[in-house]
Amino acid sequence: MDQVLSFPIREEDGRINPWLVAGTVMLATFMEVLDTSVANVALPHIAGSLSAGVDESTWVLTSYLVSNAIVLPLSGWFSSLFGRKRFYMFCVALFTVSSLMCGFAPSLPLLVTFRVLQGAGGGALQPVSQAILVESFPRAKQGQAMAIFGMGVVFAPVIGPTLGGWITDNFSWRWIFFINIPIGIVSLLMTQVILFDPHYLKRKDLRTLRIDYVGVGLLSVGLGFLQIMLDKGQRDDWFGSHFIVACAVITTVTLIGAVFWEWHSKDPIVDFRLMRNRNFALATLTMFTLGAVLYSTTVLLPEMAQLLLGYDATTSGWMLSPGGVAVMVLLPFVGWMLGKIEPRWLVTFGTLIIAASLINMSHFALDLDFRTAMLARVYQSCGMAFLFVPINVMAFYFISKERTNNATGIINLARNIGGSVGISAVQTLLARQQQIHQNYLVAHATPYSYAYRSAVSGMTQMLAAHSSSTVDASAQARGLVYGVIQRQSMMLAFVDNFRLLAGVVLVIVPLMFLMKKIRPTKGAPTIAH
Repeated sequence: MDQVLSFPIREEDGRINPWLVAGTVMLATFMEVLDTSVANVALPHIAGSLSAGVDESTWVLTSYLVSNAIVLPLSGWFSSLFGRKRFYMFCVALFTVSSLMCGFAPSLPLLVTFRVLQGAGGGALQPVSQAILVESFPRAKQGQAMAIFGMGVVFAPVIGPTLGGWITDNFSWRWIFFINIPIGIVSLLMTQVILFDPHYLKRKDLRTLRIDYVGVGLLSVGLGFLQIMLDKGQRDDWFGSHFIVACAVITTVTLIGAVFWEWHSKDPIVDFRLMRNRNFALATLTMFTLGAVLYSTTVLLPEMAQLLLGYDATTSGWMLSPGGVAVMVLLPFVGWMLGKIEPRWLVTFGTLIIAASLINMSHFALDLDFRTAMLARVYQSCGMAFLFVPINVMAFYFISKERTNNATGIINLARNIGGSVGISAVQTLLARQQQIHQNYLVAHATPYSYAYRSAVSGMTQMLAAHSSSTVDASAQARGLVYGVIQRQSMMLAFVDNFRLLAGVVLVIVPLMFLMKKIRPTKGAPTIAH
């Protein structure tokens, strides 16, 4: 059968073709990452359909993120407990079945419950997929493997809002969950035929197994309350709320306790001792920063388009989509470049491109057109393509295959937590900077200001022709001027965010000079001190 197909299923040594493995794991990864953003634009429809408030409906997102974050760092331990292939297939099955239940959910509490199950199933898909890719490809081709993985991780959140908006507008919000079912079934069938556990991945003996209940408990509570705090912080005025203060205290105590406990444990659930590896520690910090910038801009741009430019959800999503196409086109090229150029220089180059694109966005104004906004996102996406793959190569280059499962869980958690922190930070800054700019602009909107008098006078004359009286026209003119002030203050707040993110992403550059050098050779890893 292998000889009949033009695409070889097996290599000459009998191993499954690694590119077939890459396609298999990318399918489930794409499905899971897509689900983190596809429901965002459907929240008002979900709230209306299930007779709930819009504020209550945000638990549809929060519940998924909380369970997802808890499972992420535990994926390596579960893989060694049940066997990686068996655990991976269980996660795909759980994600698929819970997607079906989400689509049929008759009430908001049941939908939130099913989303918790969906997040638990999806939490392990990214790190396990990444571990499989790292092990399936030889060292010289791992950059290309990470490029395949990156297509799913980077492209999915870009098209998520567009796809979610289109499905919700043309069908029903329930179909944003139903579309996972055929993908999940295909993924399960391909996994059963193609994936196998490596010989060195030894399962734990269940008869002598000691479950680290303290480590699991501390991590679960800490990550759960961290996600709740980040999601609800701006809405509840952060530390002005006793609930948020309590979440912050619980998060800090439990996560510090979890790191300390796991560091000194003989058989840790999450092997934080991997952070002793300088390249892995720096790459994890870099991935945290990348997640913050990627997810923040993915939220800010559609929000700006809908609030200030008058776009609907689908159109604002299309504004992001060409950026995703740019990433897909460039990622294979970046994978090839890793065989020619040291990874840290590619990361530095990509960081500078992103910083330049964000500085360009900091010059946006209210007369911004669709083409300019779309191209700005494309420029930024080009820089993203030069970061994701090289960062992963540097992270895993000096990690033994036996520890890859733990390493992928930690670095994927860093990216997701970075995204949550970034989104919370920019939303807070957006709300507060808008008030600051509005107070400043309103202070100049007085009868003593020539510009204000001229604006009101011009609008009054324009409206007087269509109004019953000059008094009414004058009142309407002042209202229109105030509306302009509100829109201008909001645009200035968006500009402040883009400028801040440009400074944040530049933090990556000095980290690259602390990395151990990885020479682009086809042989064994070479460390240059």
